[in-house]
Amino acid sequence: MPSVSEPLHRVLGLTDDEAGRINQILERPANGLELAMYSVMWSEHCSYKSSRIHLKRLPTEAPWVLVGPGENAGVVDVGDGIAVAIRIESHNHPSAIEPYQGAATGVGGILRDVFTMGARPIALMDPLRFGPLDDARSRWIAEGVVSGISGYGNAVGVPTVGGEVVFDETYRGNPLVNVLCLGTLPIERLVLGRASGVGNLAVLLGSSTGRDGIGGVSVLASTGFSDDDDGDKRPSVQVGDPYEEKRLIEACLQLLDEGLVIGIQDLGGAGLTCATSETASRGGVGIDVDVSVIPRREPCMEPHEVMISESQERMLAIVEPDDLDRLLEICELWEVAATAIGRVTDGGSLRILDGFDGEVLADVPAASLHEDAPLYDRPRKAPLEQRRPMADELAAPDDLGAELIGLLADPSWVYRQYDHQLFLNTVVGPGDDAAVLKLRHPTTGADTGRALAITTDGSHHWCSVDPRAGTAQVVAESVLNLACVGARPLAVVNCLNFGNPENPEVMWQFSESVDGIGEACRAFNVPVIGGNVSLYNESGGTDIDPTPVIGLLGVVDDLRQRPPGARLVDGHRLIVLGPDTKSLGGSLWAASHGSPGGDLSPLDTDLHLRVAGLVRTLVRDGLVGGVHDISSGGVGVAIAEMVSRSGVGAHLARIADHRDLFGEGPSRVIVAVDPECLAEVFAAAKDYEVPTSRIGLATGDRLIIKNLLDISIADIRFAFEGRLPEALGSGTTNR
Repeated sequence: MPSVSEPLHRVLGLTDDEAGRINQILERPANGLELAMYSVMWSEHCSYKSSRIHLKRLPTEAPWVLVGPGENAGVVDVGDGIAVAIRIESHNHPSAIEPYQGAATGVGGILRDVFTMGARPIALMDPLRFGPLDDARSRWIAEGVVSGISGYGNAVGVPTVGGEVVFDETYRGNPLVNVLCLGTLPIERLVLGRASGVGNLAVLLGSSTGRDGIGGVSVLASTGFSDDDDGDKRPSVQVGDPYEEKRLIEACLQLLDEGLVIGIQDLGGAGLTCATSETASRGGVGIDVDVSVIPRREPCMEPHEVMISESQERMLAIVEPDDLDRLLEICELWEVAATAIGRVTDGGSLRILDGFDGEVLADVPAASLHEDAPLYDRPRKAPLEQRRPMADELAAPDDLGAELIGLLADPSWVYRQYDHQLFLNTVVGPGDDAAVLKLRHPTTGADTGRALAITTDGSHHWCSVDPRAGTAQVVAESVLNLACVGARPLAVVNCLNFGNPENPEVMWQFSESVDGIGEACRAFNVPVIGGNVSLYNESGGTDIDPTPVIGLLGVVDDLRQRPPGARLVDGHRLIVLGPDTKSLGGSLWAASHGSPGGDLSPLDTDLHLRVAGLVRTLVRDGLVGGVHDISSGGVGVAIAEMVSRSGVGAHLARIADHRDLFGEGPSRVIVAVDPECLAEVFAAAKDYEVPTSRIGLATGDRLIIKNLLDISIADIRFAFEGRLPEALGSGTTNR
C-alpha cells in the first residue's frame, strides 16, 4: 500500500503531470482501477512515449508491405499468394530477474504476436547479450535464458534457427534477451487486431488469469536494476506453459480458417487492459468488459489485478454472437478455455463492469489508453568530448596467434540446445551468416522452389563509437549476410536496446541510431515494418552501450542448391571482395584491449549494394565454394571461423600487420574459389565494379599468415568450440 505521503499515481509510476492529464481526459478524478490501467498503458513498454517522436522518421512503406508498424507484427507479400509475418521483441528485464521464465515467456509472447496475424510461426531467432563469462551471475543468467528458450521453443514445436550470443562487460546485471519470430500465411487469412460491429462479443481464449506477471514488462521495462531489488521484482515475471501455447496456436488458426474471428489480439504487456483498449481504439468502437466472469487461477484477485496481469497464453477474439457456439466447439476440441467476457459498444469507451448489469468500476476512452498516450521529446545532448583510449594508438601485440585465439567463441553450443529442424524447412541453420528456410505454401505445403532468409545483427562496439554510422553499418552487415546465402533483402524489424531515456546522452544515442537506420534503409530500399524499443537498460546507475539489433528478412528467388556457407575447400583460392578500407576504431580486438575509441570506416552505400549484388550472383551461380562476410574481428576472425567449420587450413599473404588482421570495415566478403572459376569470378566483379584482392590459398592443417602467425586447426577448433561449454558448465544447461 502507498504511504500517506505518496499519492497512488506515483506508486504506479505515473508523474504528477500525467495524473493531471488523466483527470482532464476523464473530467473527474480517476479511481484506483483507472490509474492502474493508465499506468501500464502509458508505460515506456506499451506507449513508446519517449521514442515515438523519433520512430516516425523511419521509412515504412513499400509495394510489398501489407502491414507496417503499429500492429502485432509486420506483414509482407512474398508472392505465390503467401505473406510473411515477422516481429522482434525484448524480454530483457524479466530475464535479468528470472532467466528461465523471462526468456521462455519472451518466446511465448513473440509467437502470439505472429499467429495473431493469421500466420503459422515457422522460425525463431534469439539475439542474446550477457555480462562477461568470468562473472558467475552472468553465467547463471545465460544458462537460464538458453534453457528457457529451448524449453519453450522446443516444446511448442517452433525451430530456433539462429541469432547471436555476445558476452561483454556492458551487459553485466542487465542482459539483452531479444527474440524474433517469423510466420507464413495465405494472404487471404490476414487478420488485424481491431474490434468492430456493435453487439459483437469479446472472447478470452487460453489460460486463466493469475498474479504472475502483474505489471510485468510494462513495469520492469520502465526501471533499471540495483544490486538488491531482484527479489522484489521477481513476482512481476510471467510464467509460461508451451503446451497451452501450442493448443492455442492450433485453435486460433482453425478459428481464422473458418472465418469465425473479426479481430484478434494477444494479451502481452498490460494484459487485458492492452488487448481491449487497442482493439477498441483501432476499430473506433468501445468495449464493455465483465470482470467478474474472467477465469482466475488464484482466489481473491482484485479487478485491477485481473485487468493488468500479464499471465501468458491468452488471446482476445472479437466474434459475432451467432458464431460463438462454433468457436466454443473448436476450443473444446483443442482443450482451450474460452469465455465471453465483453461486448463491442459504440461511443469509444472501455468500461470495466462487475456484471454487465452491475457496478461500473472503470470508464475511460479506449483511445486515451492507446493512441493518446503521452509523447515526450526528451532532451538530447551529445557526449562531451573526452579522451577515450584510441584503438589506433595500441601497439602491435607480440603474439598475434594468441590474440586471434582470444577472440574466438563459437555460439554453436548454445544452438545445440535448440531444435532447428522442426518442420524440416531449415536449409541453413544456426551459425552461418543467415538462416535459410524453404518457402512452402502455408495451406498446401507445396514447395515454391524459393526460400526465406533471416538474420539478426548488432554491434555495441560500433554504436558506442558513433551511434548513427554504427547503426547504419549494422543494417549494411545484415544486407551482406543475406547476400552470402543468395538472398535479396525485403524488410527490417528492429529491437532498440538503450539505457535510461532521462539521460540526455542516451536520448541523443537513440535519436542518432534511428537516423542511422533510416538512412541505410532508404539507401538499400528496405522498409522498416515493425520493432520494439527497450529503454532503462541500466544496472547500478550505469547505462548499457547503445545496442540496436536489426532483424532482416530476405528472399532467395531460386533455391537451386544449398548456399556454400562459411567454409573452405582444399585448393581453392581466397579472395576478398570489396574495398580495402578498415579501422581498429570500434573493433572487437581494440575493445578487448580496453581501447574502443577511434573512427569507423566509412560506409559507401552504392558500393555496398554492388558488393551484395555480386555476392548474391556468385552464390546463385555456384561459383564459390565458401563465403563469409568480414565483420566483428576482421579478416582474422572471419578466416579462423571458416577454418574451424571446414577443417581445412589456409595460407595467407598480403596481411601486413594487426591492423590488416583485426581492422573492421563494411562491404567486405571472403570467398573461396575453385581455380577453374577464377576468371568468371573476376569478370563478374568487374561487371559490378567491385574491387578484389587475392589473399591466399585454402590448404593444409594450419592457419598460416606470412610473417604474422602459425596456428593449427586443432588449436583454433579448441578455442572456437570449447570456450562456451567450458565456461557454462558441462555443455547442458540447468534450469
